[in-house]
Amino acid sequence: MSDQQRPYFNRVFEVFIAFFLLGFTSFGGPAAHLGYFNQTFIKRKQWASDAQYAQWVALSQIVPGPGSSQVGFALGYHRAGWMGGLAAFVGFTLPSFVVMVLLVQFGHYWQGNGVFDGVVQALKLLAVVVVADACVSMWRSFCQRKTMALMALLSAAFLIVFPLAFASLVVLCIAACVGFFLSASTTSHDDPLPKVRFAGFFVLLAGALFLLSFVLDTGLSGLFAEFYQAGALVFGGGHVVLPMLSAFVSDRVSDANLLVGYAAAQAVPGPMFTMASFLGASAAPQGGNIWLWAGVATVAVFLSGLLLMLGAQNVWQRLSSNVRCRGVVGSLNAAVVGILIAALYHPIATSSLVSIGDVIFVVAGFVWLKYKRPSIFKVIGVFVFIGLVQGYW
Repeated sequence: MSDQQRPYFNRVFEVFIAFFLLGFTSFGGPAAHLGYFNQTFIKRKQWASDAQYAQWVALSQIVPGPGSSQVGFALGYHRAGWMGGLAAFVGFTLPSFVVMVLLVQFGHYWQGNGVFDGVVQALKLLAVVVVADACVSMWRSFCQRKTMALMALLSAAFLIVFPLAFASLVVLCIAACVGFFLSASTTSHDDPLPKVRFAGFFVLLAGALFLLSFVLDTGLSGLFAEFYQAGALVFGGGHVVLPMLSAFVSDRVSDANLLVGYAAAQAVPGPMFTMASFLGASAAPQGGNIWLWAGVATVAVFLSGLLLMLGAQNVWQRLSSNVRCRGVVGSLNAAVVGILIAALYHPIATSSLVSIGDVIFVVAGFVWLKYKRPSIFKVIGVFVFIGLVQGYW
């Protein structure tokens, strides 16, 4: 029985379970999440092609919002329609959402726990392995020609030298301009992305909610407005949204809680945008339901990016049929490889590799993953075991 012949809700449930498991274990930030998605859904499950995946990654860098969650949402939609997209988002976000709210209530019990810290460090090392593997795989797919290889290397170098908030967007704009003048024969053929029904309506809805957010200023509606604006104005993913969220809620949340939330967002698995969950719970009034406040903040910060991602997908598909635009797509694919290489260096490797032992673990893990191709969850289990041992020591 083919995938499309399987019962629809079976596919939706499959999407939810796959993303839910990754939501528990995907440490390392947006670039690491893209590595996990590539390993799980492109290489192992083969839900989409390398070319389709690269286009989603490029779109996530151009459209404002949470980059890795947008790619996950698009993967879920591709697999099982709107319900699949929603299942992917909920599954990937739910674990970190729960952890963040529990941290508001019981965070002081976890501070200084050696075993917990050991597991987190081991999973950060795993993120280095997974992103390195994704870089090699996507390099082979999109940098076969010297022009594309040079594009990827220059993109990576620019981002490493100029690690600014909008640097990724600048790189993609330059790559698009260069690609416009390249012959279409220098680029690989791209598989079409699925057409999204009612895409125009959802783009209009995203814009209408943004305008409406400026007239909402009290209670839960005010909280929704602040977090929706933050999510709609962020390019570059989680590392950019953290300081912006801090600025938006500085009058609602204490400086001490802001610092705890900032640190927690970089330590927990799953999307970094769930700092909104922590801040929403912290902003709840005395006697208020912190789970409700956290839920409203979380939906608000993700909503604009998810609506725009699939709306932009239809526009992207129409443009990619043009000969000139195919050159742009090929150039953007190469630039995406450069973006991942730069992210592998910083912040992933620079924040994870703190000793020679860490380097040895990463090299061994990369060789194992590259040549033996174990299940990603088997690799996660081994690294968690290593973290537990280190924590006990």
